[in-house]
Amino acid sequence: MSLLSIISDINFSWWWILGILVLLVIIRDIFFNPRHTITHNFPIIGHFRYLLEKIGPELRQYIVANNREELPFNRSERSWIYASAKKENNYAGFGTDQDIHAPNYHFIKPNLFPFIMDEGHYNLERPDFVPCAKVIGLANKRKRPYRPASVINISAMSYGSLSAAAVESLNKGAKRAGCYHNTGEGGLSPHHSHGADVVFHFGTGYFGVRDGEGNFSIDNLEKLVENNPFVRAIEIKLSQGAKPGKGGVLPAGKITSEIAAIRGVERGRDVISPAFHTAFSGVDEMLDLIEQIAGRTGLPVGIKSAVGRTEQWDYLATKMKQRGTGPDFITIDGGEGGTGAAPPSFANHVSLPFFYAFSTVYEIFLKHGLTDRIVWIASGKLGLPAQASKAFAMGADLVNVAREAMMSIGCIQAQICHTNRCPSGVATQNKWLQAGINVPLKSERFAEYAKAFRKEIRELAMATGHEHPCQFSMTDIEVSMGDSNYTKTLKDIFGYEKHIVHFDGVEKLRNCPYLGATGYEYHE
Repeated sequence: MSLLSIISDINFSWWWILGILVLLVIIRDIFFNPRHTITHNFPIIGHFRYLLEKIGPELRQYIVANNREELPFNRSERSWIYASAKKENNYAGFGTDQDIHAPNYHFIKPNLFPFIMDEGHYNLERPDFVPCAKVIGLANKRKRPYRPASVINISAMSYGSLSAAAVESLNKGAKRAGCYHNTGEGGLSPHHSHGADVVFHFGTGYFGVRDGEGNFSIDNLEKLVENNPFVRAIEIKLSQGAKPGKGGVLPAGKITSEIAAIRGVERGRDVISPAFHTAFSGVDEMLDLIEQIAGRTGLPVGIKSAVGRTEQWDYLATKMKQRGTGPDFITIDGGEGGTGAAPPSFANHVSLPFFYAFSTVYEIFLKHGLTDRIVWIASGKLGLPAQASKAFAMGADLVNVAREAMMSIGCIQAQICHTNRCPSGVATQNKWLQAGINVPLKSERFAEYAKAFRKEIRELAMATGHEHPCQFSMTDIEVSMGDSNYTKTLKDIFGYEKHIVHFDGVEKLRNCPYLGATGYEYHE
């Protein structure tokens, strides 16, 4: 028998095998798969419908959608983050492609004479040196006040939600850039411990500081702070923008032995964060706990919350004024959602978007004369300089970024964080997918993104005649109304003027004894 005839017989056999397989699929679709009408009515062909549905987001992202269509972050926004992280050209040519007449489009108003740095100004040496203009905990006389060395920092994202490689990359990148790294409510892990300043965050599950029954243990918190001096502040999560009032779930499939040990939970079961705290109930007990934690640890203590009903915020401000103390910082989380997965009804409709939320709370505290005692932290799609400048103009002192930080280390906005199948290895515990993260490279990329952000927001401030973004006022920005009113300033829209932060210049901030980690190097 010739070689050609043997190959011909083999090919003939493969066609028979393929035909039998197709026939089996047809029989299965028609007689044994009653759950899917499409494949029952259209065997074989119907499967392509489900395949196209599965890869639809990728098709739209890379082929169909234009630069401005996608949400939560469009291609232009992601491209700026990617280019900045890679130290590539992040400029745009041939003018803007945005609809600058669209409602809610904001304009930063340049000064006729921009701010000019004197010879010897520190920003000439380090153009991205933009620390917080306020000291956290100084007003309440905490033992260890803290001035963050960066106005942009890493928001609360837990180890467990993110992979070990992603958390390590972010922490090492934060050290390089002088940022702080918020742990998220999953507890302090070894991956958070590579040299960056850390804000320890706990929520209703009290992971990492809970006792055997799952209740909050201040003794465990005190030990954690003593053993980890790089922890510079403590944040109590009341709610988050993705799902306020619901709590959270870490699926059993994402819980490794290490995660279980860090959180103090069992493996093999979903880990539930309840919708409410058991360590306190109401404003008065919360204020008592804040003082107890600050007294035992010496650290500034703050709260994080999404915003809804305002009477409770007014009551909080009233009690703080009466007692002369309270949270050292308040993080306002916008209802735009974040890295946490949530039912669409919560993600889409529960709590106010950031700019409405922040202005509502800030104005209440302004009325009570308390805004200068608090460091205001903004969170909610603010990881691009132009958006952040609007937050600073409204009263924010710092910006926390989550999804933008993830994108700087490789996130492609696949929007499957909750499935443990993140293709970039950022939001998964799958060892194979995590292995794709080159930690030294990705840490450098977050650092470069943070530096580019600070440099650009400082330049925006200089264009308006200021040295630091804390000096932005609400009349520095106008917003398109989309009607015959044309534009209005933020002051006209929200009805208040922010409290202008006392600022003596960058040199004074650089020499502050409470300044956090600044051991980064600037590379042009």
